[in-house]
Amino acid sequence: MKTSDKKKSKKKVDENKITTIKLLGETKIRIEKLREHKRESYDDILKKILYVLNTAREDPDKAKRVLERISDLRERMLEEEKQQEEALEKEKELK
Repeated sequence: MKTSDKKKSKKKVDENKITTIKLLGETKIRIEKLREHKRESYDDILKKILYVLNTAREDPDKAKRVLERISDLRERMLEEEKQQEEALEKEKELK
């Protein structure tokens, strides 16, 4: 195996390696505000952020549409969570 092939194969392994990063609490909250659904991972959210940034360079209007979609989905998620909490409260009152 050539040295360049070894580097390429090692890089592929490193791409899938799980790492830990330190974030300020404020940064974590800001990242969570981009969450579209409860089970979305931080990795998924960060990939989405990078996608929007790269898209903004090439097509700012498309990036704006993506951000609007994220905002709409987030609002829907928060509304559903609120409705679930209200339903749980009603169930507790009935018992």
